[in-house]
Amino acid sequence: QVQLVESGGGLAQAGGSLRLSCATSGRTFTNYFMGWFRQAPGKERKFVAAISWSGDRNYYTDSVKGRFTISRDYAKNTVYLQLNSLKPEDTAVYYCAAGRILVLTTDQWDYWGQGTQVTVSS
Repeated sequence: QVQLVESGGGLAQAGGSLRLSCATSGRTFTNYFMGWFRQAPGKERKFVAAISWSGDRNYYTDSVKGRFTISRDYAKNTVYLQLNSLKPEDTAVYYCAAGRILVLTTDQWDYWGQGTQVTVSS
């Protein structure tokens, strides 16, 4: 059974940091992109960041460039999202996803985690 399990969310103050983890199991994600999306209350799920299988290509939505960093640890089968300089507008449920095609919408992603809540206070 393929699983993506996010952790690391919580409450942070504006300007603070959090590190999200996405532990994968059940298969090897060779040639898969790993991505992070987020969904604020009452809004649609939106792309945040993605990393290629090789790890040499990273992609970010404009609003998080320079603040968030995506990485992956092959030995631990884990993908990370480092969140720095947090803003209240970063408050959302953050989801990890795996897909063979990189798209900035939620379709075409094959596997999803259950999400982890990030709340940023002002």
